[in-house]
Amino acid sequence: MVRLVLFDIDGTLIRTGGAGVQAFAKVFATEFDAVDGFEQLKFAGRTDVGLVREFFAVHEIPPTPANFERFFERYVFWLDQMMRHCQGNVCPGVREFLEDLPALSQPPLPGLLTGNIRLGAEIKLRHFNLWESFQTGAFADDHEEREQIAAIARDRGSRILQRDLRGAEVLVIGDTPLDISCARAIGAKVLAVATGGYTLPELKQHAPDWAVPNLQEISPKEVVQGA
Repeated sequence: MVRLVLFDIDGTLIRTGGAGVQAFAKVFATEFDAVDGFEQLKFAGRTDVGLVREFFAVHEIPPTPANFERFFERYVFWLDQMMRHCQGNVCPGVREFLEDLPALSQPPLPGLLTGNIRLGAEIKLRHFNLWESFQTGAFADDHEEREQIAAIARDRGSRILQRDLRGAEVLVIGDTPLDISCARAIGAKVLAVATGGYTLPELKQHAPDWAVPNLQEISPKEVVQGA
């Protein structure tokens, strides 16, 4: 039985109408005078830190701790501003799925597994009143690589539950092939949702345990208890 459910954010829980991408572009333009090549960045399933490092390399900006700090200090400011005016929404079925999890006979621990930095994740989810739904998580502040973020999220869940979680006791819910691969890196089960930038057939090519158009199409009981 699944004891820990880890959710991706962008394209899985919410859509921000491009607020995060716009905040990235704003900081690079205003703080680093870097505007060319931004459209080449592929955001889906990536980590904030990895994206910044890639863009630094394109513009030969030294990837120093001071430059990362400078970027993210302004990024969260602009993200907060842009979220106030975003045309985003909560993905279909998300609120109901989160409300149904605690009603299970043995409810799993809900957490986050995301490439967002922690404060960025909080800004996005608080905008939709979802932040308080999660009791643990791991973020881009914890590690630059998604596979390592997944391991950290599992270990934090283990500490809260006071038991070492086996792979099959963890479920990752995400909308990209990278979500599927990072879940497999820790032996977790995967529920793929086609609410982001990938179609259902594209997600199914990566062999998740479940693949659905959105979370309206499956119940927590089906994936947590195997019913």
